[in-house]
Amino acid sequence: MENQTPVLQMNHISKRFDTTQALDDVSLNLYPGEIHALLGENGAGKSTLIKIMTGIYQPDEGELLLDNKPIRMSSSVEAQGYGIAAIYQEPMVFPDLNVAENIFITHRNRGLVMDWNKLYRDADAILAQLGVKLDVRMQARGLTLAAQQTVEIAKAISLKVRVLIMDEPTASLSAHEVRQLFKLVYSLRDQGVSILFISHRMEEVFEIADRVTVFRDGKRISTLPRSQVTQESCIQDMVGRKVEEFFVKSTAERGDLLLTAQNLGHKGVFEGLSFDVFRGEVLGFAGLVGSGRTDVGLALFGIEPAEIGELIYMGKAEKIRSPEQALRLGIAYMTEDRRQIGLTMTMSITSNISLPMLHQYLSSLGLVKHDQETQTAEHFRERLAIRTTNVEQQVGLLSGGNQQKVMLSKWLNARPQLLILDEPTRGIDVGAKAEVHQLINELAAQGLSIILISSDMPEVIAMSDRILVMREGRQMGIFTREEATQEMILTAAMGAAPREIAGQIESELEKSA
Repeated sequence: MENQTPVLQMNHISKRFDTTQALDDVSLNLYPGEIHALLGENGAGKSTLIKIMTGIYQPDEGELLLDNKPIRMSSSVEAQGYGIAAIYQEPMVFPDLNVAENIFITHRNRGLVMDWNKLYRDADAILAQLGVKLDVRMQARGLTLAAQQTVEIAKAISLKVRVLIMDEPTASLSAHEVRQLFKLVYSLRDQGVSILFISHRMEEVFEIADRVTVFRDGKRISTLPRSQVTQESCIQDMVGRKVEEFFVKSTAERGDLLLTAQNLGHKGVFEGLSFDVFRGEVLGFAGLVGSGRTDVGLALFGIEPAEIGELIYMGKAEKIRSPEQALRLGIAYMTEDRRQIGLTMTMSITSNISLPMLHQYLSSLGLVKHDQETQTAEHFRERLAIRTTNVEQQVGLLSGGNQQKVMLSKWLNARPQLLILDEPTRGIDVGAKAEVHQLINELAAQGLSIILISSDMPEVIAMSDRILVMREGRQMGIFTREEATQEMILTAAMGAAPREIAGQIESELEKSA
């Protein structure tokens, strides 16, 4: 391909959001008639690159070249004008329009009076070009996900696509539907379209890609022909961060059994989960986006209750149907979304901390005992080193790390027996992250049971006593901290099972079946 002219070049692209360097001096070439796979952990920079390629973001530095000519785009419409389009895991079709209307929805030059017969003929011709049979007069709401993906591809072809970005297009498809989609992808490649294929499914990447690029922490680590890479080498490139950069949990003897989940499931989300949680233990939940980790936390807290399976909590069978019930049992859940769900940004630190347990601060007349509220807030301010002028300060004015500490205080104030932490260090700086890690360590040492859900693999390995790995709603294995490596966890999370862990994964699946 080096002898060809790239259809699209991204030269030295950088993009920063506040303190986060999303892309750092990234260069990537896409050639006509190639399928180029892009791999990387969550937060590696893949989504930011897609948005720059489709005009949603503009780079802070660097340039894009189309046919060796610089281009600038300020919208996805402009990108489509250059022949650059994207399709995503969830197809963006209009359910009340028919197939033909969806294919040509972005066309603005079909005249003042619609020639419906021509519209249907043109739609049929594009689908025939793909070797697909669909009723172009059928409403989109009646289509399967695979058929909706086909409509999205047909829409791109109608725009004379030259570069097609496919972001996790197979995540919601069955094996048969994936095969059909791959036929379409091969057809597009044979027609000279350049395809950027993004997937967490390693087996698909190694089946379909001509070249493979790996991102890590906003940087391009490697770009090689598929024949020169292995699953192991890709995983090594993806997880090259040092665990030493993070606080490591001290080893402590675990206490009595607190909770047992047996064959836990929620239809269409996760199934067959079986695990124990002991007092004073940090049980990590690892997995890629869409693996179902957060859904398990929501089930244990009664927000999206489990539909099947059994929970034994403190020796008694329980069916948790609401957060109120969970709190009464001593289970608390700290969400990953502190700004939209976890905190009320316009309220004070004091009010946020007391909110879940407000009934404890009411007098017999139903009035709030502000002195007690303030005393509690001051206690957590000191205990968690919340940096603020006073506890009546509005939470929205605090730094991200201090907001995270307020949210932790809010749930610690409920005095839980089991604390579920969902992405507890997302979006905070290294110093605040180390403080949160230290607090997790102290809480576990005091006998609190913690479920730690995290996309940060060094974090989950360093802070967990045991790690449960999930993939697409299923349990792929449970590893002790001594057994776990980044390669092993990511291998299980991506479904690429090497011989040394295949036996354990099969054993765990049999237990959870």
